[in-house]
Amino acid sequence: MLNIGKGLTRLQRLLEDFQRKDRRSLAKLITLIENDSPLKEEIIKKLHFTTKKARIIGFTGSPGAGKSSLIDRLVKTIRQRGETVGIIAVDPTSPFSGGAMLGDRIRMQEHALDEGVYIRSMGTRGNLGGLARSTKDVVKVLNAYGKDWIIVETVGVGQAELEIMNIASTTTLVLTPDSGDGIQTIKAGIMEIADIFAVNKCDLPGADRVATETEMMLDMQYHKKAWRPPVIMTSSVTGEGVNELLEAINEHHRYLQENNIYLSIQKEKAITEILDIISSYWQKLICQHLNGKSQVSFLLEKVANQKMDPYTAATKIIEILATPGSLNTAEGKKEMISDALS
Repeated sequence: MLNIGKGLTRLQRLLEDFQRKDRRSLAKLITLIENDSPLKEEIIKKLHFTTKKARIIGFTGSPGAGKSSLIDRLVKTIRQRGETVGIIAVDPTSPFSGGAMLGDRIRMQEHALDEGVYIRSMGTRGNLGGLARSTKDVVKVLNAYGKDWIIVETVGVGQAELEIMNIASTTTLVLTPDSGDGIQTIKAGIMEIADIFAVNKCDLPGADRVATETEMMLDMQYHKKAWRPPVIMTSSVTGEGVNELLEAINEHHRYLQENNIYLSIQKEKAITEILDIISSYWQKLICQHLNGKSQVSFLLEKVANQKMDPYTAATKIIEILATPGSLNTAEGKKEMISDALS
């Protein structure tokens, strides 16, 4: 109990420093969340009602599309307008060493000393969907810190890695002249979550072709929809199209606000987040019962020995775990916090 009290006291001091805009406390809170600390839940609870109204923008696209460089140019334009930016750049984690290059911080080195810009590189740590597991909570921390803009850059993703749509209110898909042929361009999946298309490296041959193919795809899919994603030609080298990209992002924000879509999106995101939390709790609860001779491990063994089908076993496991007294939540959390602080 003493360790828990000391830990919560240190957390309270950390949160007080955070409210005073101390960047070191911001970094420490994000680290606690990223490492899945037992204090993570308490941090999110404390910050939930202090969350501001930042613009949360997602950038996604294939590896080598120039997302980081384009974001670097966009941030420069935003800072010229006197607005602050938080950047979450997600890089793939090695399945062998567990390490990550985190090269996005290098590409955005120009903003490293800018007090109005905070850059956080994160490894996926094996999480699928193009983002790290803790990205959504880190967005909340940056929002509570008071950033005007929060930009989330996914790893180089494929056509089915769509998790960014559950975080960002505006998603920009970055294409390049070497994105592929026309069939590749109109494939379902990631193309359908984009609110804006940025054809980057527009100074290279083939950029016009990619833009034309994307416009053709939009003509087929969006002719009856109120918002038709614009196709912006950009270059992170020359800065061409960056102002137009920022204006398109602002225009999409106005569209969401004026048509009462923004609140609907927030509601859907809240429901998705709650379901994800419940799912995470269930998984942790089941894992706690896997060791030893518990009823859960007994049922799993029966399925492995083909003495019971998995659906029956899953139903029985839910019934066991849902029984009152099967999980002493308060005591379990105390033990987790005590272990983390010892």
